[in-house]
Amino acid sequence: MKIEQIYTGCMAHAAYYLESNGEAAIFDPLREVQPYLDRAEKDNAKIKYVFETHFHADFVSGHLDLKKKTGATIVFGPTAKPNYDALVAEDNQVFEIGNYKVKVIHTPGHTMESTTYLLMDENDEMHGIITGDTLFIGDVGRPDLAQHVVSDLTEEKLAGFLFDSLRNKIMPLPDHLIVYPNHGAGSACGKMMSKETTDTLGHQKETNYALRADMTKEEFIKELLEGLMPPPGYFPQNVLMNIKGYESFDTVKEKAQQPLSPEAFEVAANETGAIVIDVRNEKEFVQGHIPRSIFIGLDGNFAPWAGALIVDTKQPILLVTPKGREEEAITRLARVGFDNTLGYLEGGFEQWKEAGKDYDTISSISAKTLEDAMNNDPESLRVFDVRKESEYNSEHIVNAINTPLDFINDHLAEFPQEKSFYVHCAGGYRSVIAASILKSRGIHNLIDVSGGFKAIKETSIPVTDYICPTTML
Repeated sequence: MKIEQIYTGCMAHAAYYLESNGEAAIFDPLREVQPYLDRAEKDNAKIKYVFETHFHADFVSGHLDLKKKTGATIVFGPTAKPNYDALVAEDNQVFEIGNYKVKVIHTPGHTMESTTYLLMDENDEMHGIITGDTLFIGDVGRPDLAQHVVSDLTEEKLAGFLFDSLRNKIMPLPDHLIVYPNHGAGSACGKMMSKETTDTLGHQKETNYALRADMTKEEFIKELLEGLMPPPGYFPQNVLMNIKGYESFDTVKEKAQQPLSPEAFEVAANETGAIVIDVRNEKEFVQGHIPRSIFIGLDGNFAPWAGALIVDTKQPILLVTPKGREEEAITRLARVGFDNTLGYLEGGFEQWKEAGKDYDTISSISAKTLEDAMNNDPESLRVFDVRKESEYNSEHIVNAINTPLDFINDHLAEFPQEKSFYVHCAGGYRSVIAASILKSRGIHNLIDVSGGFKAIKETSIPVTDYICPTTML
């Protein structure tokens, strides 16, 4: 069977391209659709269908632009109520793509419209299942997203639906089927996804905690919800964009690709209330940046961090980028619904400096310098660890305070207002994001630890291991 996974690592996202006899289908496309058009053109194929497994929360899908450009039919599973022309399929309905067939299997749980698509080859042999966020490799989809759109769809209720979908719809399928999920490790749509992006269903039945044959519904709900962190704030906004529709990506890109001189950039920032996002390397940002700008580097998980840290997707944004990466930054913001980019600094930060504009820096030290500081003043020195709680629990500096970057705005009162303090993450990327946010809030008495916990581990700074509490029998 000719099916290809189109994986975008920075989003931990998988779309799928299926082609047979000159007809093609795209499953769960990202916002920018040109790669899918190019892929179909390579096969001289016409895109007939765009299948959506559900209304996505972590990205804005490209289904509307694909329909506009190709005439393809958008297909959702049962109970979906899109505000635009689309085919809402019935459970067990079959679609033909060339000599292949795609069967709809309604699998509510992650969301109520969540659907798995069973792929059958030219001999009507079952090949695999495109599972969306119903089943991942090593995990299943979080059941707490729909409640942010429909209040009575509690996470416990959805988890119960997911249990039934897995037991009654997925697990009875043959073991040889290949599982094609919508996400891999790094996505916030699950909590313990594997780095692998495909597997057989049989192996998942053996290894995936959520598919244990002897698991009761109560046990499933408890294990699924245990340790589940709140979803990023932009998720409900993306869901609504995918339900209601959105502006074409081509229009968004055209509006955003406006080069601005330092003077025009400064005026735009002052008059519109735009957030200035600097997407360069963290080391460059530390050495110099526009005052109150926020660092989120393109070379990290740029779009998910933008979504997690910027409250409103309608927020006006101005960009500081490396030369030649302006369109990339605009595209990656649009993937998560930020369609109000006003332009970018022409000539980049160097042009800002050459124009004689004020700029700021971040104090940064090596892990060895932190070690010396801790030896000299161990009692009053304050270290803040902005890694995730799970990372901190695994291992951390003795007496370090955990203020996860995802929720740093909830921890502002914990940072000293006058005495210097230190900030670190795992490798140096997230701590600079945190430092830029703190400085934008007027907290300047911080010192970044370059290289993060990885560098700290190479010193003699005291580190504590997390010890699981023992259960008394």
